[in-house]
Amino acid sequence: MSQNRHPLFMPLILLGGLIFGFGLGFSQMARPEVVLNFLQFEDFGLLFVMFGAAIVSGIAFAVMPRISDAAPLTGDRYERRLKPFDRNVLIGGGIFGVGWGLSGICPGAAYASLGVGNVTILWALAGMFVGAYLQGYWRSQSADAGAAVTRAD
Repeated sequence: MSQNRHPLFMPLILLGGLIFGFGLGFSQMARPEVVLNFLQFEDFGLLFVMFGAAIVSGIAFAVMPRISDAAPLTGDRYERRLKPFDRNVLIGGGIFGVGWGLSGICPGAAYASLGVGNVTILWALAGMFVGAYLQGYWRSQSADAGAAVTRAD
């Protein structure tokens, strides 16, 4: 990431998060019941929200590189950052999906759900933090083991 960020970078990130959270709360998408009904094929409102977000994102990814060479707030170049589709992606996606199904909420909506008064979502947020910590710990151990093998050669 660029260290030459625009001074309004962090305030605009905060404002964007507040608007996103308000939108989730207002549209009832921060309620676990809505998400669980979607996952059980009973209510497809969330599907329309996801398609709407995908369309807006797709248009932005297609148009922005043609308008400017760099992002206005960070100065980073627009480029595709492809990552390999491997075992870790499958395992991580599986864990994410199981957590989403059990809690009825995804990470972004969890904070919005807390904001609309769903205090029991703190259990899901705690699980997200523990999972993120364990993943970071596992990665650091894997990196240390790889470095040790490289030094032994």
